[in-house]
Amino acid sequence: MWFAGGALLGAVVALLLAPESGERVRRKLVNQAERGRKSIVESGQELFERGRELYERGRELAEEAAEMFERGRRIAEKKIDERI
Repeated sequence: MWFAGGALLGAVVALLLAPESGERVRRKLVNQAERGRKSIVESGQELFERGRELYERGRELAEEAAEMFERGRRIAEKKIDERI
C-alpha cells in the first residue's frame, strides 16, 4: 500500500515538472489518481479478506480449545468420582 502511495506521489511530481500542456497534465493526473485509487481499493479488499480468514481460523481454534477443556474437565470429574 505504501508502494502505491509512493508511486502515485512520484507520478504526480513527474507530471507537474514535465513540459506538457495543462489539459494533458490534468488528464494524466486523473489517470494516475484512478490507478492509485484502484490499487488502494484492491489492497483494502485483500486486507479485509485476510482479516476474515484470520478471524475464522481464530474462531475454529477457540472452539477446539473449548472442546479440549471440556474433555479434560470430564476426565478429571470422572477420576474424582472414582476415588470417592
